Amino acid sequence: VQLQASGGGLVQAGDSLRLSCTTFGRPFSRYNVGWFRQAPGKEREFVAGITWSGYSTYYADAVKGRFTISRDNAENMVYLRMNSLKPEDTAVYYCAADESPVGTSWHEYNYWGQGTQVTVSS
Repeated sequence: VQLQASGGGLVQAGDSLRLSCTTFGRPFSRYNVGWFRQAPGKEREFVAGITWSGYSTYYADAVKGRFTISRDNAENMVYLRMNSLKPEDTAVYYCAADESPVGTSWHEYNYWGQGTQVTVSS
């Protein structure tokens, strides 16, 4: 399964972005999906996750109330809407997928996209 993340960019604090993740190969509906991010010199950390049906979502405390994960299985897309962005949200954002239950550790996901850079200036 190949994943592709897109939608990153350079924005100012308080702005919004929407990241997209799509897959090539098997239908996305088979997989639970997570978004992770990695800032320079830091560990890759969980941001948000969504079950294959979209019924359940999960968020890191740092983004709860500001970020929203959603999916459109008919379009083979998973989204991460990011509002009220802060400079500390600056990182490379990755989408990941797996058939296992949604996890918060990066090693629980077998399939990864290439990452998209999000830079938030103050």
